[in-house]
Amino acid sequence: MLRRLIATFLLVLTATAAAAPHQHANNDRLGEVEFKTSCGMEASKDFDRAVALLHSFQFSRAIEGFDAVLKDDPTCAIAYWGRALSYWGNPFAPGAKDASQLQLGWDSARRGSELRARTEREQAYIAAVGTLYTDYTSTPQRSRMRLYRDAMERVSTQYPNDSEAEIFYALALAAGADPADKTYADQRRAGAILERLFRQEPNHPGLAHYIIHAYDVPPLANQSLAAAQRYASIAPDAPHALHMPSHTFTRLGYWQESIDSNVAAAEAARRQGQTAEELHASDYETYAYLQTGQDQSAERIVESLPEIASRFDPKAALVGAGPPAAGFFALAAIPARYALERQQWQEAEKLTLHETAFPYADAMTWFARGLGAAHLGHRDEAVQAGEALKRIQERLVQAHEPYWAGQVEIQATEVSAWTALTAGDKAGALRLMNHAADLEDATEKSAVTPGPLAPARELLGQIYLELDQPAPALDEFDATLRKEPRRFRSLYGAAHAAELAGNREASQRYFRELLEVCAKADRPGRTELQAARSAVSPSTAQSSPGSGR
Repeated sequence: MLRRLIATFLLVLTATAAAAPHQHANNDRLGEVEFKTSCGMEASKDFDRAVALLHSFQFSRAIEGFDAVLKDDPTCAIAYWGRALSYWGNPFAPGAKDASQLQLGWDSARRGSELRARTEREQAYIAAVGTLYTDYTSTPQRSRMRLYRDAMERVSTQYPNDSEAEIFYALALAAGADPADKTYADQRRAGAILERLFRQEPNHPGLAHYIIHAYDVPPLANQSLAAAQRYASIAPDAPHALHMPSHTFTRLGYWQESIDSNVAAAEAARRQGQTAEELHASDYETYAYLQTGQDQSAERIVESLPEIASRFDPKAALVGAGPPAAGFFALAAIPARYALERQQWQEAEKLTLHETAFPYADAMTWFARGLGAAHLGHRDEAVQAGEALKRIQERLVQAHEPYWAGQVEIQATEVSAWTALTAGDKAGALRLMNHAADLEDATEKSAVTPGPLAPARELLGQIYLELDQPAPALDEFDATLRKEPRRFRSLYGAAHAAELAGNREASQRYFRELLEVCAKADRPGRTELQAARSAVSPSTAQSSPGSGR
């Protein structure tokens, strides 16, 4: 069943003339949306199209659509709700919203409230979106997101036949979920609402989109596969709809499907001038190439970054789903991944830092430099990187960015662990890396990244190997693979650890899976793949062509 779903998905990506179930104005293929309003008939058509754009995080185009509604019907107060929610931007985007963006959103919410919508339902929508902006200079962003979530819950309860109210409530639940809650209560609740509605409205772009986001955590990812397979065909003219399936594919280790998604998404984003989205898709694409040993393809993306960066406008906050922060993050993450996944420590240590307004993006470069220096035995350089990461963590705490402060704390602890190992402090290295692994277990990755540059438990497994302790190393690689399935470094680490522990059966199993994952790898490719081919018999080393799973 899964193979049929994936095969269908791939056909959708390659079918350039795929017919969409519903055509909006100017022939955009955006899916089916019906948002009932009290506005004029012509304005209502434009309104549905604008909401469809909003559901695929095409924010500037959605704002243009709502402006067109107001041109047709200046009394359509609910259009200001759409403008206000569009100015909020991607609810899963990292970090605090820009002040100018918040001011524009507040102005739209205020104007909608002052215009006084014709129906109590529309007034409730406008009041709800206003909670995202009220006292935004003094009330923490997370608090305002919770107020909005609760307001949308009241709207959906008051109007039980309004599927759009339920959809936006579910989105608020998923976007505001606590990354420390390992019951995933909010994600499950959001997913249940969205799945029920998706059965009733299978061509709705927001439903497919938000199911992927709701289940974008390791234990739930398989539940989003059907939505991931559908979303690209529902809204093929939205670059983000082409990218989003790769969130699910990444979680499941379906690397070739992720590559295909992001090739299409990056090309579409480039055509539409959505450069941050192009960079975001390229980061996911690079990650997938590196997991499959397609290093030459990853290198081509690294080499393309200066040209993409020349088109990147950091002021274009709402052009597509990817905000400027996502663009800066990808520009730092892609070369760091390219060096670390290939264990090219000199490349990692010599990465150039390009300071940005987003410290957690800068941390990606410092982390790679620190790991590179530690592996090369360059203690002073490793210490310098660790101290830079601690300063970034402090800046993020002072900026009221607790999530990203926590992520950088993990990175700083990991660099400190490897620095301790370089200095011969074996006990300290294990203590620090176990602490980093516990910290990482207690949180979740951001949607801005396909995964950490190096999972903490994978690094812990590598330290155990350095200390000639293959049995606990194997446990840590196994733990990583449960969370990050079919990861190259963890598969190889598990195979090598099992081999050293004398468990030939397990070693062969991991080596064979690594070769299956890397069916399209460069030849001769990495030394790890050459070792895997030598370790297994010729008959088992052959893998059939296919999806790369």
